[in-house]
Amino acid sequence: MNLTPHIAIDAAGRTFASGLLIDLIGAMRRTEPGDLVAITSTDGSIGIDLDAWARFTGNSLVSATAQAGQWRWVIRHGRGPAREDDHRALGSRLWLYTNFDCNLKCDYCCVRSSPGTPRRELGLDRVRRIAREAPALGVSAFFLTGGEPFLLPDIDAVVQACAAAAPATVLTNGMLFRGPRLRALASMPRDRVTLQISLDSPTPELHDAHRGAGTWARAWEGIQIARREGFRVRLAATISSDEEEEAFRRFLDAHDIATEDRVIRRIALRGYATKGLALVRTDLLPEITITAEGVYWHPVGAEDADLLVTREMFPLAAAFDAVRRTAEEEQRFQARLASIFYCA
Repeated sequence: MNLTPHIAIDAAGRTFASGLLIDLIGAMRRTEPGDLVAITSTDGSIGIDLDAWARFTGNSLVSATAQAGQWRWVIRHGRGPAREDDHRALGSRLWLYTNFDCNLKCDYCCVRSSPGTPRRELGLDRVRRIAREAPALGVSAFFLTGGEPFLLPDIDAVVQACAAAAPATVLTNGMLFRGPRLRALASMPRDRVTLQISLDSPTPELHDAHRGAGTWARAWEGIQIARREGFRVRLAATISSDEEEEAFRRFLDAHDIATEDRVIRRIALRGYATKGLALVRTDLLPEITITAEGVYWHPVGAEDADLLVTREMFPLAAAFDAVRRTAEEEQRFQARLASIFYCA
């Protein structure tokens, strides 16, 4: 993550009891929600107090690193985004990164996909095993993402393997529906497959600024092709402001896009992004995510060490258990912190 702070505090040997807390409160008063404050010190023990203070004041410790005896913590001012679907069963939605290479290099891509990114393919054999084991674990929906999944020559077989086990949504930029890839799309079951196509703005300017000249027009063409082929299409926008969100909502209204076919999300400060919302695990409800490298807490950080749960994806039941244990440990930690502030 690009964690350039708005304010930097040199603790210089101080602790919460000797002036650091006053400086930290003052820094938060001079920043806005989402801004970052960095604290440096040679005393690593103050990290426990920083984490506890951040959680109980509605802020988040988003980074803790050490190098050459110097510690650095970064705290985000304010809570993360509102968490929805709190009652969804853990693992009911399973995310698969089919590959990491892409025909585009979007400037906010959270997993640094591009034409030059190594493919790191999950592979058909592993996908088939996942699809066999997933239903018994309560998986009721697959989400296949990348990279750009339609770069894979066997994407039709990958999608069909998942769709045979549970309905599947394929996240795509919608720009490759020609020739063999269009034939691959046409072979997929319409009643079991949804396409989620990225379109970041009502007009090309903003979308093309993030993704490249001419990409809005080609994405819009892909949306029409997918609809003509009989697929349900969801439109997904990645935006950076309330104004962009409102403009996109008006566009969706004008085109009679159903509420359930709209996905609007903020840019996350991960991957290529230089601006956006710094997200940590506690901001994110677990969405079990599998890549060629292992099992992650959430797709937004599917190549970041802080969201890696385990390198072992099989048996799938053990991977699911590892995510559950991580979630339970987080809950126990919250309970321990709460006991510190029990006053009567």
